[in-house]
Amino acid sequence: MAEDKPTRKYPQNLQGVLLLAVDAGSTAEGPDPVQPMSEERKIWLRGALSEVCKGQMDEVEQIKQCLDILRQEGVSEMETEVEDERDEDVREKAFEVMSELCENLDNARDLMTLGGLDLCLSQYLCHAQSGLRWRAAQLIASCAQNMPEVQVHLYGLGALAKLLQLTDSDPHPTVRVKALYAVSCLIREQETGLQEFLSHDGISVLMRGMQSDIEKLRAKSAFLLLNLLTSHPEQKDTAVSMGMVQQLVSVLRTPHSPFHEHVLGALCCLVEDCPQGLKDCRDPALGLKELIRQQSRELQGKEESEEELDFWERLRVICFQQSDDNGMDR
Repeated sequence: MAEDKPTRKYPQNLQGVLLLAVDAGSTAEGPDPVQPMSEERKIWLRGALSEVCKGQMDEVEQIKQCLDILRQEGVSEMETEVEDERDEDVREKAFEVMSELCENLDNARDLMTLGGLDLCLSQYLCHAQSGLRWRAAQLIASCAQNMPEVQVHLYGLGALAKLLQLTDSDPHPTVRVKALYAVSCLIREQETGLQEFLSHDGISVLMRGMQSDIEKLRAKSAFLLLNLLTSHPEQKDTAVSMGMVQQLVSVLRTPHSPFHEHVLGALCCLVEDCPQGLKDCRDPALGLKELIRQQSRELQGKEESEEELDFWERLRVICFQQSDDNGMDR
């Protein structure tokens, strides 16, 4: 009967492969004699390194194959309804694979070079199937975040205008949410993107997003507005001139929602170092002072609302502290 031998386990990733190679080298340099590397280990090591080295090429090939699938859109006019549905599922999966791959910056650049972003803009952001529209927006977002080269390319394709249009008026909620996410990735830390966003009345799009009946869209619109006003305080006067103070207060009068915290943060931005914003908030016709009192009473003692309560107090201090103190003196 053959003698049982312990099964040798080899590492399954690049780090493990390199550690194995280092171990082999360091052992050979030591004073003790060593056994030569077995043929089995040599074959495995060559194969493992080969697999690691071709991994990146495999990902590019996957992207190419996905694009081939997406470019087959509408090739056959004789497809049945069942075939159409199956093809749509395949295209959706292709988008999902590319979105995951393009979290890697090199892959995002490769997709751009291969014409994938052009394809998204020309065929899929305007596709009849909402599942393909929002996945195209998701892919654009994956590629654009933290990638100035890709962002500039997308500006040249007119992506911002199209994405803002989808955010504002697409009939499918998920498309609107994903389109806004792509917008945020395109204008993040990009002065060119910000100026284009403003030229397409992006602030009004955010305001309408906060007034929509889609919870995620309301939250993401408020957060992006807060981020915009915080990182670009020079835009406060523009926002105030558009009636933003009155509209934000109107949003705060709607049934309470967690996204109100971001709305309050934006409102606080508009009254700090912005005389007209402060004047608008103090307008008795707005009724903000009473709203602050009402909301502060309702949120008092609720642990989950502590940050929102802090915003209400901050707003009260900035806008009405002096008048409250004068009232107490009298």
